[in-house]
Amino acid sequence: MTDAKSTVVKVQIAGEEHLIRGNASAEYILELGRIVDERFRAVQQKSPNLTRHRMAILAAINLADELQRVKAEYQELLKIMEEAN
Repeated sequence: MTDAKSTVVKVQIAGEEHLIRGNASAEYILELGRIVDERFRAVQQKSPNLTRHRMAILAAINLADELQRVKAEYQELLKIMEEAN
């Protein structure tokens, strides 16, 4: 059974078309696809001899690293705000 709110969007990642289903707007899903494609292509440019599988893993690691850094910065900002109050 599918959710009535789900959106299906075609995104291009690493030269391949993928159907992505989500509960976000089509524009948001397209933006996520663009970000993933950008990261994949950056890895591909730096390490063109890697397999696509390894490039995808490195792109995912890079995105996870960015997420963790942003989370740490957010926690630090929350701590500063709490100390200021």
